[in-house]
Amino acid sequence: MVLIILGSVLSRYNVHGIDQSVSSIYKDRLIPATTIIYLTENLYGKRLTLEKHLFLPDPKSEDELRSQLKTYDTHIDSLVGVFEKTYLVDQETKSLQKFKYQVDKYRLLEATILNLTSLGANEEGKLVFAKTGAAAFQESIHILNELTSIQSDIGADLMKVSKSEAASFDIISFLQIGLSVIIGLIVLILIQNDRIINKPEITANKKQQYFNLN
Repeated sequence: MVLIILGSVLSRYNVHGIDQSVSSIYKDRLIPATTIIYLTENLYGKRLTLEKHLFLPDPKSEDELRSQLKTYDTHIDSLVGVFEKTYLVDQETKSLQKFKYQVDKYRLLEATILNLTSLGANEEGKLVFAKTGAAAFQESIHILNELTSIQSDIGADLMKVSKSEAASFDIISFLQIGLSVIIGLIVLILIQNDRIINKPEITANKKQQYFNLN
């Protein structure tokens, strides 16, 4: 019975561990992975918006362009804040810091390009966009890909832990069932033996009663 109780405690511990692993997969891996998708989408949105302004014959007004870029920046900052609230391993923290630095760097390049176009230096602005801006943009995407790879690796590790705990739970449950069956058989045997032992005593008592009556 003590073994069954200990098995029950260990089973509850394993179930709690599985619950924590599943919760971590959702909160600390799935949400960041989804956030990375939205970050990538906003970065491409910024890039395409500025590209259209520079290369289309009928560009947007500068105020409208700055407002749209500001909206993308607000979304990116909000998404980074969501990412930072999750549990981060050391490599994630480093990569996220690099990403924030790269985003700030790209914003400065955007401001430089807009200043050039406002001064009439459109060709210079296009050159900065195509070379320095493209390199900064690609570096930002590369860092996001690093973060995605980290999510995949850690998620795989969490799945291994969950499978290990589930296997332990199965073994403990099997042992508990086995012990319960053994205890049940022992109880039945003891009851049967008790009946066999008590039966002659009952017979002897009856014979004594008949003798006394005689």
